[in-house]
Amino acid sequence: MSAKAEARFGEAATRLSGQAALLIGWAPDTFWSATPAELAAVVMAAAPPPAGGIDRTTLSAMMERDAHG
Repeated sequence: MSAKAEARFGEAATRLSGQAALLIGWAPDTFWSATPAELAAVVMAAAPPPAGGIDRTTLSAMMERDAHG
């Protein structure tokens, strides 16, 4: 790994460590001992579920009901 890549990695890891501390309360030791998969699992658990959309048929039915009062 080049020195430039190492510097970018170090900056990104430091920033991510700070974000983990602020957002999920992880102490530095917890962050540095966690695997990327463990961090991802915690972040995914904290994220809201993806929004479900509605299909055209449902939208048309809603528009029809609204048009008639």
